[in-house]
Amino acid sequence: MASSGDSSGFVARGVCMMSNTWREKQNPNLINFIATFLAANSYRLNFLSVSPDFIFNNGGVSVAFIFETNWDCGKEASVFSRVNTLKRQFKHLYVVVTVPTGEQNESFNQSYFKYGMVPGCPTFVPVLDPEMGFENIVKIAHARGVCKQQDIIATMKNEREQAVQCMDAFLRVLTSIPGIDSHDANALAQAIGSIEAIAKASKGFILENTDLSTEKAETIVRFFRDPQYHLSPKIN
Repeated sequence: MASSGDSSGFVARGVCMMSNTWREKQNPNLINFIATFLAANSYRLNFLSVSPDFIFNNGGVSVAFIFETNWDCGKEASVFSRVNTLKRQFKHLYVVVTVPTGEQNESFNQSYFKYGMVPGCPTFVPVLDPEMGFENIVKIAHARGVCKQQDIIATMKNEREQAVQCMDAFLRVLTSIPGIDSHDANALAQAIGSIEAIAKASKGFILENTDLSTEKAETIVRFFRDPQYHLSPKIN
């Protein structure tokens, strides 16, 4: 039975969408194993009409899976045709194939090269049994989610560092104006914004929107507009 929202305080790690078509072809014991395994790992399970056998939404990234629970060489053409179709639709696609016998493994390997598969495009994961296969599916989906979150955190960190650097340069420019201190520079930043906007601001506008004195407002206006007064900012 698919999980649904509740008021118990449960927070899902992610969402697993299982294809209705795939589900109907599987042994009920495998479906029960999957439902139990997902619940134990804090995933919500939904049954939907989706093209892949599974789609995981985890950590802001979607990962699709084709899951062949018992390799059948008689169906190789349809399997690889489906792989070629879905790899064009999903950026992150994996194919998990259960090959419990040596003969099945050999057959799969021959088919892989017969149909011109390129390693990693998509990635194929041979396993010995369906339970192992699904455990690998969850591990792959989780790893993808963790990588995505780390990318987001790294991006946010870089943006914060750039913002700090820009603000530091901004303050150094303004405090290089005679008589303007850090308090004045911060007041100008909050009330007016960029260096360009401050350079265009009138004395009256500066006085109306900051707590700077008339003398300091006049100094700022003269600094940016009076060629005779202008002193190039010295940024250390």
